[in-house]
Amino acid sequence: MNAAKTSEKSAMDLMNDQQAKREADRVQANRDELKERIAQAIRNDGTIEPLKGLHLKCSSSPTEFCHGVSVPAFCAIAQGSKEVLLGCDRYQYDPMHYLLATVELPIVSHILEASKAQPYLSLRLDLDSTLVGSVMVEAGYPSIQRGANVKAIDVSPLDAPLLDAVVRLVRLLDSPTEAHVLAPLIKREIIYRLLMGEQGSRLRHIAILGGYTHHIALAVDKLRKDFDQPLRIESIARELGMSVSGFHHHFKSVTAMSPLQFQKQLRLQEARRLMLTENLDASSAAYRVGYDDASHFNREYKRLFGTPPIRDVEQLREAARETVSLI
Repeated sequence: MNAAKTSEKSAMDLMNDQQAKREADRVQANRDELKERIAQAIRNDGTIEPLKGLHLKCSSSPTEFCHGVSVPAFCAIAQGSKEVLLGCDRYQYDPMHYLLATVELPIVSHILEASKAQPYLSLRLDLDSTLVGSVMVEAGYPSIQRGANVKAIDVSPLDAPLLDAVVRLVRLLDSPTEAHVLAPLIKREIIYRLLMGEQGSRLRHIAILGGYTHHIALAVDKLRKDFDQPLRIESIARELGMSVSGFHHHFKSVTAMSPLQFQKQLRLQEARRLMLTENLDASSAAYRVGYDDASHFNREYKRLFGTPPIRDVEQLREAARETVSLI
């Protein structure tokens, strides 16, 4: 009898091993297909939006640190790797992982792995709060406890069912007629699988009007609109029904930076844009974004971007000219 049980156990182990191998082969096939389809859709460096809310990116070389603002989105990489910095926190992801962002925040990012032979290939699916809420209701998803806190960005393993849905969405690029009908359904499936995954609580904060994360999202929105005005922490905390210390704590737990650091990054990014696109000098740009002291502005600008304002803008323009000449 022991021999029979051993034989039966061996047979079950063999079946499990075979099933695991088939699953691994299917996942690898999906990864390969995702890479091939994105490469076919975008053949030159840059970003395109072939379907509403779906952005594809290609880069044939690693990039320097790029300052920007995150949007609520699901991000996956088909080839290469990338690092995103939020305050002092670093998030690195690759074809085995996805990144989920739920609040608009100042971030720094750079592509780590890319070459002409194997370019960086990625996608970003923007997440609409109404759609997320609709999927939550349909799935009967429970609400989170008031006061629950999660950071606005994190990275998780890209599991097989989620990867499969992503591949099916990208396949629709070859079938515009089908995409019109099927893309909304697959987007709902992706949101559902994200809700069921380890970042479900983070995603729910996009739609739920409860918990401190929603309060911080309101504060972020206010700071973004009034970034050039003096920062009045007491007033914001009072509007949100929070103590000043509580507001500081929860703001940093979600955004990985203090309200003052957040405002400073917004101001400096806007000043950079004004100098680059509207040809303002450093003093004028500093005044426009809320700085009274030009020397203070220059010091903080250099601390964030690595070089003084004028030299930084000259380097950006030179880089832009080189890009245009290569095209």
